[in-house]
Amino acid sequence: MAALETDANITLERIEAFIEGFWWILPNLGIALVVFLLFLLAAWGAAKAVLRVFLHRQRPDLAALLAGFTRWAIILLGLLVVATIIFPSVKPADVLATLGVGSIAIGFAFKDILQNWLAGLLILLRQPFRQGDEIVVGKHEGTVERIEARATLIRTYDSRQVIIPNSAVYTESVIVNTAFEKRRSEYDVGIGYGDDIGKASKVILGALKGLDGILPDPPPEVIPWELAGSTVNLRIRWWTHSKWGEVVQIRGRVIDAVKQALGQAGIDLPFPTNVVLFHDQTEETDGDRRRQREGWPVGDRPPKPRHLNEVVVDAEGPRNPQPVGKEMPVGSRDS
Repeated sequence: MAALETDANITLERIEAFIEGFWWILPNLGIALVVFLLFLLAAWGAAKAVLRVFLHRQRPDLAALLAGFTRWAIILLGLLVVATIIFPSVKPADVLATLGVGSIAIGFAFKDILQNWLAGLLILLRQPFRQGDEIVVGKHEGTVERIEARATLIRTYDSRQVIIPNSAVYTESVIVNTAFEKRRSEYDVGIGYGDDIGKASKVILGALKGLDGILPDPPPEVIPWELAGSTVNLRIRWWTHSKWGEVVQIRGRVIDAVKQALGQAGIDLPFPTNVVLFHDQTEETDGDRRRQREGWPVGDRPPKPRHLNEVVVDAEGPRNPQPVGKEMPVGSRDS
C-alpha cells in the first residue's frame, strides 16, 4: 500500500508540474501564435509582391516558382522564431546549427527534387525557351505548356502531355524550333536522266512562286543534289513561319504543286529501276569468263552467253522451257 501511495504521489506531482509549466509558458504561446500569424501575413504579402512583379514582366512560370519559394522561406523563418519564443532556453545559434545538419540530411534525401528545382530556376532565369515555344527534348517534341518547380510540361502534336524532369531538360540538348520567326524546309524530287535540269528547275520555281504560305525572302531555290541510280535528284528549299502546323500544311502544298507542274511540263518522274544480269546472260566481252566467278568454277569451257528468252532444243527436248525466275519441276521435260 505504501508503494502504491508513493507512485500515486509521484504521478500527481508530475501532473502538477506539467500544469504549472503550461501556465508558465502560456504567455509565450500566445506571443508565439501572434508572431507566427504575422509571419504568415508577411509570407502572403511577399509572395503576392513577387508574383505581381514577375507577372508584370510577363514571366508567369518564374513568378509562380519564386513566389512559392518566398512564401515557404518566410514561414520557415517564422517557425524558428516561434521555437525560440516558446522555449527561451533554445538559442538561435543552436537552432541554426540543428537546421544546418538537418539541411544536409534533407539534401541527401531529396536530392532529385532539389536538383530539378534548381534546374527549373535556372531555365526560367536564362529562358532558353518560353511558354508556347515548340521544342525537341530527346525523343519528345511538342509545345511548351508551362515550366514548374519539378518538371517541364510539353504538349505533343498529337495532343499528348509529356512531363520531363527539369534536370533532364537542363542537361540534354534542346532544339527550339520556334526560336526564330522563319524556318527552312526542303524536299528532294527525282527527274529522269534524259530531262533538262535547268528546265525542271524553272518549272519547280514557277510552281512555288506565289504559293500561299511560302515567304518571298529568302526566295525558294532548287539545287541539283544527287545523281542517283535511276533519277537526278533536285533539292527544293523554301522558307515559312516556324510553327509546326504551318510547316506541315505548306509542305503538302509544295509537293502537290511540284508534281502537277512537272507532269504538265512533260518532265519524267521515274520509278526506281534495277537491272539484273545472270552470269550466263552477260556479254561475251564481259571480262575473262574462264576465271572463277560466282555461279560457276574456273575452267577453259565456261558457259556461252545467251539471250534471256533463249530456249535450246536437242534430241532430249528443250533444255530451258521454263520462264526465268521459276523452277522447272522434275520430270517435266518434253520428249
